[in-house]
Amino acid sequence: MINQNPLKQYFRRPAVYVRLPSNGKYYAPGVVNIPENGELPVYPMTAIDDITLRTPDALFNGTAMAEVMKSCIPDIIDPWAINNIDLDAILIAIRSASGDSNLEIESTCPACKEGSTYGVDLISILSQLKSADYITELQINDLKIKFRPLNYKEMNQASVGQFETQRAFAMLEQIQDEEERNLKSKEALHNVTELTMKLLSNAMEYVSTPTIQVTEKEYILDFLRNCDKTAYTNIRDHLSSLRSSTEIKPLKIKCVHCEHNYDQPFTLNTSDFFG
Repeated sequence: MINQNPLKQYFRRPAVYVRLPSNGKYYAPGVVNIPENGELPVYPMTAIDDITLRTPDALFNGTAMAEVMKSCIPDIIDPWAINNIDLDAILIAIRSASGDSNLEIESTCPACKEGSTYGVDLISILSQLKSADYITELQINDLKIKFRPLNYKEMNQASVGQFETQRAFAMLEQIQDEEERNLKSKEALHNVTELTMKLLSNAMEYVSTPTIQVTEKEYILDFLRNCDKTAYTNIRDHLSSLRSSTEIKPLKIKCVHCEHNYDQPFTLNTSDFFG
């Protein structure tokens, strides 16, 4: 029987432990088990995990990363519900547990325009990640709006939507008929607006008026479509501020060619990260 396998003692074991920046907040029961010490054990990737991450369709639709999260961090029960606060920390922990806590990036100096390769210490980045204040409500006149972090499923759906929209814009140049091109351009712009509105509405937990608290997504989405520009801008900017507070800060780089110091924006890309 499998449980009696004499090779079991040679199975992989936790290589690192990670404390989620959110400390387990904002999760419903059944999403992630937080140990008493707050640190989740992280196992190295298996050969199956590596193959999964090299499957283009599974990478594109998010299934690959969801499966690897469950494999490497068994305390994650529902990877699709992992929120944006914790995702970078989880990716870094899995890569570190798998034996590589360094990442090489290409960067071009804005001063001398020379490009070079620089090493990034992921462990130091992991220590910088923090949560955001999703408790404090945003006040707009007599409305109070509470936000919530987006989960992996919502973020992946937004990424797929952005990719499809970008592809639609790229294809406009191939349309010779001006009337058809204008029609397709209008459709693409509409899709961009709808994608943005849906993303905003998903990040809003509720909108409270003096008499009622509204949680229904269709009502919140309708409100975003019809509120005045000032209210919409306040909502958009507030959400942007929350996201920025949890994102990886730009890397401090000193050019190896001219010794110019500059900031390099850095975002974890799953395909490059585990490529």
